[in-house]
Amino acid sequence: MVRAKKYLGQHFLTDVSIAARIAGALHNESDLPVLEIGPGTGVLTRELIKRNFRNLTLVEIDTESVDYLKENFDNSKYNLLEADFLKMDLNAFCDSEMCIIGNFPYNISSQIFFKALENREKVSEIVCMIQKEVAERIASKEGSKVYGILSVLMQLYYRCEYLFTVHEHVFNPPPKVKSGVVRFVRYRSAIEGVDEKKLFMVVKTAFNQRRKTLRNSLKSMLTPEVDMSHRFWNLRPEQLSPEEFVELTRMIK
Repeated sequence: MVRAKKYLGQHFLTDVSIAARIAGALHNESDLPVLEIGPGTGVLTRELIKRNFRNLTLVEIDTESVDYLKENFDNSKYNLLEADFLKMDLNAFCDSEMCIIGNFPYNISSQIFFKALENREKVSEIVCMIQKEVAERIASKEGSKVYGILSVLMQLYYRCEYLFTVHEHVFNPPPKVKSGVVRFVRYRSAIEGVDEKKLFMVVKTAFNQRRKTLRNSLKSMLTPEVDMSHRFWNLRPEQLSPEEFVELTRMIK
């Protein structure tokens, strides 16, 4: 059996019924290629194989897991890459759009989302299991104490839905926290009339000083031409919806 490695953030799912629910949450209505991140011992992989996707690829960084999958699975049902997803060139990997699924390692889940955002024109849907706290944060709405950078950025391009909670005892080894399964379905890959690099910078700068009003946290980005009478400037970042951040960015010349 594969040893779970702490430095890789590995907690292997052991409950087949939960794996089936996760696999079943992936809509993939256009039958796009599916990329599973971190298959580990393949509990979710088995359920994905049953769904007969036209193209299923597993990306696994752990050599021991790769060897286990080669020995215990029918490798004709998928492509297996021993690679680090965070370092992959998704354009070189696949020339079409794709769906991503997986039990993401807790320690890199945010980095996976930022990579998906960078490649949002390719990534049409994501279904994943992550730390419950992070899942709730990304799916939260403005006004929530946990609403933050990833909440705004993911919701600007994806419809985010918290699906269900997974308890610690269905993993080996059990994590110290609960997990949450979330689905992201892209509804746009670009926002017209706004500099998207600036938009990302505005969101990150605002939330890095979330206790300050936007008038103060974004001071370094403001020029004399900006209308400072707008109500946004007296608000804190968690009070603005994703679309209001777009409006705010347009105001900053």
